[in-house]
Amino acid sequence: MKTILIPITFTSLLMANSVNTDIETYYEHLEFKNSLQKNSSNIFGVGGTLKLDNSTYKLFYEKAKTDTKQPPLKDDLKIEKLYAKYNYKINDKWGVNLNYLNVVDDNIAPTAHGQAYGIGATFNITKPLSVNFTQFYTNYDKFNVYQSDLNFNYIFKQDNFKIKLTTLTKLIHLDNKDSNSFSKNAKESYLTQGIKLHSHYKSYHFGMGAYFGKRAFAIMQNGFKIQHHAMEFDRTYAIGFGKTFSNFVLRTQYAYHRATELPMNNEHVTVRNLKVIATYKF
Repeated sequence: MKTILIPITFTSLLMANSVNTDIETYYEHLEFKNSLQKNSSNIFGVGGTLKLDNSTYKLFYEKAKTDTKQPPLKDDLKIEKLYAKYNYKINDKWGVNLNYLNVVDDNIAPTAHGQAYGIGATFNITKPLSVNFTQFYTNYDKFNVYQSDLNFNYIFKQDNFKIKLTTLTKLIHLDNKDSNSFSKNAKESYLTQGIKLHSHYKSYHFGMGAYFGKRAFAIMQNGFKIQHHAMEFDRTYAIGFGKTFSNFVLRTQYAYHRATELPMNNEHVTVRNLKVIATYKF
């Protein structure tokens, strides 16, 4: 109950500060194919952003329920997660960020109650080009994960289009992975790279992205997604559309993933993910 009260209190703060704030909710539906453990999953999230002077605070609470195959699993999967991020703009060239992620509850996976921490810096190389480096550390009960993220962002305008191009590189290292059967079949280190494009045209939004190279136990979406289950992803493709209606923004995203379930080395698992996001800006 305390976990749920945190984002509710934060949302109240957002509504009380009417400058540069927003509240957001999202729903995701996942369909698994060739999985030996999962059929489908539904995820609900709520949170928002608060900007005060040079500081930006983001907080999200997420709850998921997954329909599982029984056996081998004895129950459906229930998960709660908490994500938080703080950004501070030092000057026109430099900024810093702090991240916190918490797998609050998971009734099946041994990575339940795992916590991740991140610290990073952003440097504006030129007006359109910036770079961010963030170092993450994730502490699970049986093993730990170190992840280094290097992202380059290039923003430019073409006629009535505003375009943001991002390249991403993730270096992931698992410490003490052989201590348990859950992570034993994972590699010790992973290097994965991605590219994302997001564009605005008047009130319309369009985005697409792809990840190449294997990854497991990764932190994604700039610290707002943690993949704490033992799945080794090797492909991700995503596309999204959206539209702004005054202060209200509605977006939809579709993603395709290919993965291996590591504990049983079950290959060729596919995950199709549909996400709907609603944001209100104050």
